Amino acid sequence: MNPMYLKDVENNPEPGGWRAKMIETMRAANAPIPQILHLLAFKPDVTKELESFTQKVMRGPSPLSPGLRELIATYTSASNECPFCRNSHAAVAGDLLQDEHLVASVLQDLETAPVGGAERALLAFVKKVTQNLPAVAEADIEALHSHGWSDEAIYDAVTVCALFNFYNRWVSASGVGDMTAEAYRQTAKRLAKGYSEQAQAPRSE
Repeated sequence: MNPMYLKDVENNPEPGGWRAKMIETMRAANAPIPQILHLLAFKPDVTKELESFTQKVMRGPSPLSPGLRELIATYTSASNECPFCRNSHAAVAGDLLQDEHLVASVLQDLETAPVGGAERALLAFVKKVTQNLPAVAEADIEALHSHGWSDEAIYDAVTVCALFNFYNRWVSASGVGDMTAEAYRQTAKRLAKGYSEQAQAPRSE
């Protein structure tokens, strides 16, 4: 994997942070290290708020299942052409939905993917929010209501979409690199549990 664009960020995690410890544990085990961990470890007093927010958005109570929220994150990332986030969250979505084929089909062609009409409409809306925000209008919300989505569900979908528009730009502009399929599978096992320290931090035997 190529070095990140931000060399000081990649090489100087703040000592004592749990992400820094995770990086060291992975390095000692000769495991692939997702470079986003370097972004999270650089200023943990800032990123702990981001991790908490992400945990609540992606795993908190919602009309949208965690698997669907991961699929929204995946589709947003694909719409932004962010390989790292697309592939990371495709793996997590496949794990949570127990259907890797469905996730791959959505990424290949939403119109023919084996998802329900309501899910297809919601994902199409997410893509519009990502790629053509000035064109979003109340009529788009009314269309989602006609598919049975509540305001709460739409709120949560927009929040996931907005969060991953942030992540896509954060990792891409910092030079976070793509990984192997096996590395994404390993990452998915961790992220499927959640985004908090409690869910992800390495535990001693």
